[in-house]
Amino acid sequence: MNTALRNHIEEIVDMSDQEFEYISSHFHYKKLKKKQFLIEAGQQKVNKYFVLSGILKSYYIDKSDREHILQFAEPDWWITDYSAFFNNQESTIYIDCITDCELLYISNEDLEKLSAEFHKMEHFFRVKSNAGYVASQKRILAMLNLTSIERFNHFISLYPSLFQSLPKYLIASYIGISREMLSRLSKKLINHTK
Repeated sequence: MNTALRNHIEEIVDMSDQEFEYISSHFHYKKLKKKQFLIEAGQQKVNKYFVLSGILKSYYIDKSDREHILQFAEPDWWITDYSAFFNNQESTIYIDCITDCELLYISNEDLEKLSAEFHKMEHFFRVKSNAGYVASQKRILAMLNLTSIERFNHFISLYPSLFQSLPKYLIASYIGISREMLSRLSKKLINHTK
């Protein structure tokens, strides 16, 4: 039994040992090395992943071969190509490992099965999905309304551990600024905290 998954679920719903044993039997373990792909564009079947350890990124590559980072995921976060997962379509994004990663994954069929069998799991997955929608909307609004300095400060306030862990060029891509601009902002932050 995985205590990280149980603790994560029990932040929202309670369950007995028997219930968790059954629920956890629908999850499978996966271990990947740094730079390995979890999902690639064009992939036919994708799962939903719960991060046990490591950091991943999801991104889209446009027609000019430019990478646009959509999401980072660290321990206790979920990641997938949501459109492909929920609509049984081929993936349009990539997800790869920034560090070595350990994950638990569940198929859409098993997620739907657990949701149908346990109201509490349906509630859990709905709460998690809603939190993801809210975070995505906030990110879009930040990209539309905030200056580059404000986006930088916003990222640090939301994700202080990621700011320390991620290569700066990935953060620059995520918040939509150049590497040079991020370097200048980082230096200002370091000088300001001294």
